[in-house]
Amino acid sequence: MEIRREIAASMLERGMGIREVARIVKASPSTVFVWKQVLAEQGREGLKSKPPKPPACRISTEQKEKLVEILLKGARSAGYATDLWTLGRIAEVIEKEFGVKYHPGHVWKIMRKLGWSAQKPERRARERDEAAILLWRSQEWDRIKKQR
Repeated sequence: MEIRREIAASMLERGMGIREVARIVKASPSTVFVWKQVLAEQGREGLKSKPPKPPACRISTEQKEKLVEILLKGARSAGYATDLWTLGRIAEVIEKEFGVKYHPGHVWKIMRKLGWSAQKPERRARERDEAAILLWRSQEWDRIKKQR
């Protein structure tokens, strides 16, 4: 695309017409007209390709610091039944505290930039009795396991 703009710029500088240049470089006349305006205002530098700019974060640095404080206090203190932070919950907190709505998938990008990583809690039954498990292992397991 940049080469096409350079060729068109050379032709326009030689005095060729917009429609003729458009036909040769296979672009619409309106596009060549825009290129001609850019060439007049910014020179050939204005026709060079520019990398796309990433979207700006919609919450400020101060808001991110406050978010970290909220997260460190735990999900229960933010009004949730368990102390587990999920991306959906964090998105809700951001919307409630700062008035900015994020999709949970995009919250992950913010969390990574803040240095947080995904953590998965160990799955154990609430009724688990560690003492009973140790007793069973020491008495019953030896009795029922296969011998060589």
